Amino acid sequence: MDAHTFLHTYRLPLTIEEVEQGTYLATSPALQGLLVQANSIEELLTLVPGVAKVLLQAMQEKGISPRIDRQELSFPISVEVLIV
Repeated sequence: MDAHTFLHTYRLPLTIEEVEQGTYLATSPALQGLLVQANSIEELLTLVPGVAKVLLQAMQEKGISPRIDRQELSFPISVEVLIV
């Protein structure tokens, strides 16, 4: 992709809780129905985008508009990572 390529993306806030020692649960106040559980935060953050994408596709197929902001993303981009 060159610097003029645009990607349609969603910015998704997450709430992460430790539900049992060593088990984490992610939900999103912006995307009802998102529920992902994993054995580490790293695994959780790896799984969430795929689960969110499937949920968003299912919503679109049913004619339901998600209540999260869609934005265009162009390169270069800035990101933040969580180092635990």
